[in-house]
Amino acid sequence: MASSTTLLISILLPAVFAVIVFLIPSKLRALRNAFSLIGAAIVLCLGFYLFGVKNAELNIPWLGMDINFDLRLYHLNSLIIMAVSVFLFLITIYSFVKMKEHPRAREYYTYLFLTVAFVNGAVLANNFVLMVFFWESLLVTLYGLIAIGNKEAYKTALKSFILVGFCDFCMILGIGILWYLTGSLNMPLAPLDPSSSGLAAVSCVLMLIGALGKAGVMPFHTWIPDASKDAPVTVMAFIITVIDKMLGIYLFVRISLDFFVIGMNSALSMFLMILGALTIIFALFMTFVQNNLKRMLAYQSIGEVGYMILGIGSATPVGIAGGIFYMLNQTLFKGGLFLSAGSIEHRTGTTDFDKLGGLRNKMPLTMICFVICAVACCGLWPFNGFVSEEMVMHGAKETGYIIFMIAAWIGTALTAASMLKAAHSIFWGKENKELSKIKESELLITLPIIVLALLCIVFGVHNYLPIVMFVEPIFYGYTGFLEHSGFTAHALNFFNPVAITSFVCILLGVIVYLYGWSKNSKNAASSSESVRSFPVLKNIYNLAEAKIFDIYDQGLKFLKVLGYILYYGVDRVIDFMYEKIIAGTVRVVGAILRFAHNGYYANYLAWCIGGLIIIVAVISLLS
Repeated sequence: MASSTTLLISILLPAVFAVIVFLIPSKLRALRNAFSLIGAAIVLCLGFYLFGVKNAELNIPWLGMDINFDLRLYHLNSLIIMAVSVFLFLITIYSFVKMKEHPRAREYYTYLFLTVAFVNGAVLANNFVLMVFFWESLLVTLYGLIAIGNKEAYKTALKSFILVGFCDFCMILGIGILWYLTGSLNMPLAPLDPSSSGLAAVSCVLMLIGALGKAGVMPFHTWIPDASKDAPVTVMAFIITVIDKMLGIYLFVRISLDFFVIGMNSALSMFLMILGALTIIFALFMTFVQNNLKRMLAYQSIGEVGYMILGIGSATPVGIAGGIFYMLNQTLFKGGLFLSAGSIEHRTGTTDFDKLGGLRNKMPLTMICFVICAVACCGLWPFNGFVSEEMVMHGAKETGYIIFMIAAWIGTALTAASMLKAAHSIFWGKENKELSKIKESELLITLPIIVLALLCIVFGVHNYLPIVMFVEPIFYGYTGFLEHSGFTAHALNFFNPVAITSFVCILLGVIVYLYGWSKNSKNAASSSESVRSFPVLKNIYNLAEAKIFDIYDQGLKFLKVLGYILYYGVDRVIDFMYEKIIAGTVRVVGAILRFAHNGYYANYLAWCIGGLIIIVAVISLLS
């Protein structure tokens, strides 16, 4: 019973701390920080406790019609809750310094805790109505977190609200169709085969749009790079790790395992793998040409979603496990990279490559942690990114389609080139004289980065531990998964064709970077200009900069054109007919009538007699 009550507490407790933090006046910053730290610590302890419990249920009558406040704890959502609580604790410590002078810090901490409350509610929900309630509530906190940025941030916040909201709307439609097919809104359902009927396929695709849209998949990704420019770096780290990847991929896994049966090489599996491959290639091509670290990391995080989709979409045990493990690892190295970017911004006031350089001796801790997270992101042996990336690639290999592995390898090369460009520009480039007095960030900023960097090493070298503790138990009860040859079969086994090819691709990425560096006066920040000028890539990059691939921007243009057509093709035409034709006719008729009705009795008598004669004549002719 205590465990069941704890499920409700895990939702209410962060919400309570959100209210407390919001009610504390801005002037009492120390008190606000104290309550934030206490709240984050309690949520952290609660997260570890729930992960230890793993199995609990709570069912309270709610809306009637078999729609109850139904919560269920099991291994997958307990893992999400624990991971979210860890990152909340680290980001809270980090924010004490980074957000110290922010004018809207009180709102910031409020949104952090509210987001955790809604995430916990969404993953614990055991019926679709309750899940949608918490899922849609996250739209509000997402908007709020982005909007507290610079003066233009509200535009990006609105963009994220509309794009993610559209995906959520698709998800709700998919749930409605699933309800029609199954007659139940409760989870878990007996999985449906999407190929069994057209409605089942439509329901599955619509729900996948909701999940993957939240995760930042193309083409619903364009708000993420914009947010990296407008929102605080702590917000981006929190959004990328907690809202996008954790929650979006969680629902993706539920759809793939619990709600529908996605078979290997089925039409839906092929669609997902193609989507994942395209997301990897296009997003990471955009990564290499960025000259701002935060924007580069934003595009990179989009490409990493492609790896998760590729693995889970392969519908192979090792691929699905690799996609989930990649989600966890991405939280570590991408969180570390974003927080490193925040450390650099905190001391230098910028994350533009052409304004940085020579920081390796001035910010050694940030540099070391950045490099560790960067090589983990590249999938270099023996860091955690290597393990999960290889699992994803082996899952793609089992499908028999080499093209998907090639896409993943291209992404590996582009990631390596991008990270080398970033590290060289910031830490080993020509020193900016204006930054001569820069020093390392405070311990409260570097400590969370160090923790994440160390976990990148531990989850790589001792990968057996997180795979066995966190990943494998997710598949208990699913036929055919644990009977597989083992999820750890390829872990840290460098001497296999897939791993060796990946390493060669990393070297290729280094060569691409060095080629651009040498061709552009050995300027790290300009190293991508040579690649950018390639015949085909040049056109693609120009189109991307013109936001041709931005469905939000193109949607606005379409609405403007539609408004122009409606205004000039419909509204103005109607006005012309009314003002010119109808009103003109009325004026002419009125003038004639005024001329005829001049007030003389003799004229009226003459009109009456004339009319009578005409009527008699017509009747005579007709008879």
